[in-house]
Amino acid sequence: MNQNSILIIDDEATIRVLLGRILELEGYNPLYAKDRSSALELLNRKEVEVQVILCDVFLPDGNGVSMVKELKQLCPQANVILLTAHGNIPDGVQAIKNGAFDYIVKGDDNRKIIPLVSRAMADVQERISTTGTVAPKTRKVKKPSIVGSSPALQKSVRMAEKVAMSDVPVLLTGETGTGKEVFARAIHEKSSRNKNAFVAINCSAFSRELLESELFGYKAGSFTGAMKDKKGLFEEADEGTLFLDEIGEMEYSLQAKLLRALETGEFIKIGETKPTKVNIRIIAATNRDLKKEIDNHLFREDLYFRLSVFQIELPPLRERLGDVRLLVNHFIELLSEKMKCRPVAVTPECMKILEGYTWPGNIRELKNVIERSLIVCDNEITVDDLPVDIHIGQSDSPEQVQQFDLASVERSHIAKILAYTKGNKTETARLLKIGLTTLYRKIDEYGL
Repeated sequence: MNQNSILIIDDEATIRVLLGRILELEGYNPLYAKDRSSALELLNRKEVEVQVILCDVFLPDGNGVSMVKELKQLCPQANVILLTAHGNIPDGVQAIKNGAFDYIVKGDDNRKIIPLVSRAMADVQERISTTGTVAPKTRKVKKPSIVGSSPALQKSVRMAEKVAMSDVPVLLTGETGTGKEVFARAIHEKSSRNKNAFVAINCSAFSRELLESELFGYKAGSFTGAMKDKKGLFEEADEGTLFLDEIGEMEYSLQAKLLRALETGEFIKIGETKPTKVNIRIIAATNRDLKKEIDNHLFREDLYFRLSVFQIELPPLRERLGDVRLLVNHFIELLSEKMKCRPVAVTPECMKILEGYTWPGNIRELKNVIERSLIVCDNEITVDDLPVDIHIGQSDSPEQVQQFDLASVERSHIAKILAYTKGNKTETARLLKIGLTTLYRKIDEYGL
């Protein structure tokens, strides 16, 4: 497969050239089509396997919203992102229904393109790496597994066990990569609702309008393209659990509607006049300091109090380094099964390095390191199979290492600033004096 291939479909040559240049600078391989027919011809030739497609909504010989299904049929592994000069809710909703990864507005959303492309590319490559082929995004989820015996983790586990059988809202806090969704699933499995649905959504992955329709649904005929009623996630989670990940990223204007739904147990769909009643348990998660967000008028104080009836702080991996060996063995077993390879051992020297590293990217970073090591190792994972920055990460000063490269130093510095801001990427980019899109690219590149 040709990695990092992106097809740009737009009838404006200047847009194609500009997007292509931006993507080239980010390390992607852009391909071009000026209209529907030339795009379908290129994909039909099967000369290149495209991972991401950027498609204009208005083309001379077709409409991008309706084209999504054609593109997915020809290129099922690809994620399709629609670009439009004039966004509207009905088109956005229909695009997502047709299988689009996202729908953004040109100009207003320029700063979002590179992070969005990065997420779309990572999604494709994750599906490839975990299955060997590109599987549908929906897959059977294994029961959650909280791995570790350290006092810091066990304190959080005990709190989760105590709150599981109640119906009070739970707020999971902690740095990025500490396993908040695993905890949320574990709480659901231990609750009286475990026979019903566990529904999860990342609030940072949608625009305000699309997030509202995803959460609450809409009525048939409420707008052009709404051919039938759509259940929102509140309805899908009825009698079960709804997990709101990255709740701190939700736009302020939507927080009021969420608060009312939580307080009354009912909501009004788009295009509906009568409320819909549900009985759900809410678990939310954030890596942000919501009290600071409240002070900055970015998060509603009343919503915070509603969500944080029971709060559980998840410890960063550097505070539970005794669990690293257990996690390493867990990931080797898990990833070996997914990669269809034989589990391997880790040399004592290598394990010592892994247990001495401070893991700024937490469990997610450890998993990425083990996955990479399984790919490059021979009969066992050795020190040479680890990324160079893992060695450097154990040193508090440059004098303690013999050699290091600029990329490793940069990664270490970005990780420290992310830890300082508790995962707030906007603040991290400001402190580093780099663009937000550049930060997202580097986070993806370095596995942070």
